[in-house]
Amino acid sequence: MNSKRSLQGMEIRKIGSNRGRPRLWIEGAVASRACFLPGMKISVTLDEEKCMLTLEANESGERVVSKKTVRDRDVPVVDINSENLLGIFVRMGLTAVRLVVQLHRIFVLPIASEVRAKERLDRLKSKLENNEPLLMGSFSSGIGILDRAAHTGFEEAGIRTRLAVANEIRLDCIEHAVERNPVFDGQTILLTAPMQEVVFDNWVMSQLPKLDGLAIGIPCSGASNAGRTKRKLEFPESHPDVGHLVVPFLAAVAQTSPSFVAIECVPGWLNTASAAIARSMLRDLGYVVHETVLNAADWNMLEHRERMCIIAVTQGIEFSFDLVDRPERRARRLGEIMEAVALDDKCWSPLTYLKEKQLRDEAAGKGFKMTIVNEDSPKVPTLNKTLHKRQSTGTFFQHPENPDLLRIPTLVEHARCKGVWEDMVEGVTQTFGHETCGQAVSVPPFVSVFNALGRALQAFKQATSISFSSFVRADMVAA
Repeated sequence: MNSKRSLQGMEIRKIGSNRGRPRLWIEGAVASRACFLPGMKISVTLDEEKCMLTLEANESGERVVSKKTVRDRDVPVVDINSENLLGIFVRMGLTAVRLVVQLHRIFVLPIASEVRAKERLDRLKSKLENNEPLLMGSFSSGIGILDRAAHTGFEEAGIRTRLAVANEIRLDCIEHAVERNPVFDGQTILLTAPMQEVVFDNWVMSQLPKLDGLAIGIPCSGASNAGRTKRKLEFPESHPDVGHLVVPFLAAVAQTSPSFVAIECVPGWLNTASAAIARSMLRDLGYVVHETVLNAADWNMLEHRERMCIIAVTQGIEFSFDLVDRPERRARRLGEIMEAVALDDKCWSPLTYLKEKQLRDEAAGKGFKMTIVNEDSPKVPTLNKTLHKRQSTGTFFQHPENPDLLRIPTLVEHARCKGVWEDMVEGVTQTFGHETCGQAVSVPPFVSVFNALGRALQAFKQATSISFSSFVRADMVAA
C-alpha cells in the first residue's frame, strides 16, 4: 500500500445552509490530517455516478484553502457553499456526509450506513421486479419452523423466497431440517456451529451472499421466567450460554445487510438490555423497528402461546403490524386435534409419584402442580421443550373412561397445538420432537406476519423511486 495515500481519518459532518445554498464547512483536524495548509490551492471534482466529491491539493486548482485564527494559531478552512457541488447529497435527503481523509485529498461521500441501505433497497427492488427469489438467512434455526412460516407467508403474498443460509448449533436439528423441511434445499449453506463462531469468522462470512431477509429465534433461556429462576440470573444477559447472542446477531445483520429482519423470542425479551441494544443498533444501521406480542389465541390456536415479534425494515419499506390479518374467532375443543390412542395403550399411567409429589408440594405451600386436560378442554397451557420428562408442572391428557389415568400429548398432538406441520415431527424420538416443538413459534401468527410483510414488499415494488432518508443522530455528527 502507498502510505502517502493511506487512510488518515474519517469524520461525519453536517451539511449546513448559507444564502439558500447547501454548505459544507471543513476545518481543524480533518483539513490538517489531509495536510491542507492555508493558502494551498485545491481542486474540487464531482462524480455524480459514484456520488462522490473529491477535494485534492492541486497547483492549478480553482479554490484556495482559507484560514481562521484560534488561540493565536492559524487553522485551515475549506468552505464549500454550492448547489452544484453539494446539491446531489441534499436531493438524496442527506443531512450529513462522510469525510474520508488521505494525504492531500478529502473524499465527500454519503455515510456508509446510508450507502448500504440504498444498495439493499436497489437489490430488493430489482429482484421483486424480476420475480427473482429473495435470499433468506436464518440464525438459531432449530429445525426451521420459523423459516417455513416465513416462506409460507411470503408465498401467500406472491413473494418468492429461498433459504440461502441456515445457522444452528445442533447437528441433529440441521440434519432433521435437511431431511424434513422443504425450505432447506441443496443450495442452502449449512453453518452448524455457535453463532458467534460463524459471524466472527471473516472467511466464512466473506463466502455468504448478501441476504434480502434474515430471521432469528433468539434463544430464550436467559429471558424466560423459568430460565431466570432456574439459574438465579440477576439479568438475562448473565446467562453464560445465550445471554450475549444479541452481539453476533447484530454483527450478522451488519455483514449480510438484509432489507428486513425478523426476530422472535419470549415476550420478556422486549424488556431486556439486549432488546434495547438491538433497537438502537438496528436504527443506526438504517432500519425502522416495529415490535409486538403475538398471542396464538387470536389465531384460534389451542395453545395460547405468546411470542414477541420484531420486524425491522430498511427505511423506504412501509410496514406496520396493523397489516397483519387475524381469522374470525371461533371456539375450539382439544378433541379436535387428539389422536386415537388405544384405551389400553401403555402410554396411559396413574402417575402416582407425581400425584403424591403434588400433595407434598401443596402441603409445603409450593405452587407446583400438574395441568390435566381432556377432549372438552378449550385450550392447553404452553407446551414446553421438557414435556417428554413428565414433570410435576407438566400438561397431561386424561383417559376418556378412567380419569385416574393420564398421558403426555403425542408429538402429532403437540405439533397440532402449535400449527406445526406434522411432517416435521415424523420419525423422531419423543425427546427430540417435544424439544424442537417446545422451542418453536406458534405457526399461524407468524405466517400472517410474513404475509403482511410480503404485501408491504409488493407495495414497495410499486414505488416509483428509491431515495436516501437520513437517520443520522446529532451526537454522531461533527460540529
